[in-house]
Amino acid sequence: MSFTEKANQIFNRAISDYHLTDDVNTLIKNPYEKDSIESMLYLKCWIDTVQWHFEDIIRDPHIDPVEALTLKRRIDRSNQDRTDLVEEIDSYFRHYYSEIKPLADARLNTESPAWAVDRLSILALKIYHMQEQVERTDAEPEHIAKCQAKLDVLLEQQKDLSLAIDQLLEDIEAGRKYMKVYRQMKMYNDPSTNPILYKK
Repeated sequence: MSFTEKANQIFNRAISDYHLTDDVNTLIKNPYEKDSIESMLYLKCWIDTVQWHFEDIIRDPHIDPVEALTLKRRIDRSNQDRTDLVEEIDSYFRHYYSEIKPLADARLNTESPAWAVDRLSILALKIYHMQEQVERTDAEPEHIAKCQAKLDVLLEQQKDLSLAIDQLLEDIEAGRKYMKVYRQMKMYNDPSTNPILYKK
């Protein structure tokens, strides 16, 4: 089984587990061994799934402003958790391939493996929710047809991205590409770099 086959299975499990309650306050019950790559992938998709529903809720035009502000803070924390976890997954890859010596003509990829995995996790969510739209019984046939066309594109995109990630990992393992990871230096979360915070 390729890395992305395993990842997509884990993402689908996380999404299905979340939708057993479909509640953003549900506590995660990660079924995988702590600190394993499987556990990180499950947590990654769980965070993405909860955030997906945060984003739905905050777009309610009748949401109470105080509730909206509280939710915005939760979205901010979720974004930071997501970024931190992507960096943790990249650290896993760096350690996993640490014994590989890049070839003299090895090339750098446009993004790290974990940021590509981040996109794969979100694609799994898009597919799940577009499938929901296709299966609606209260929607017009035109809506169903449009959503089916979008679903077809998303499934093709998932196939292509999965292949590209597996090929990237093969290239890293063969020394044809090498990893270089830059930390996400988000300035607005840091009280020392956000002027609204440090000027108070």
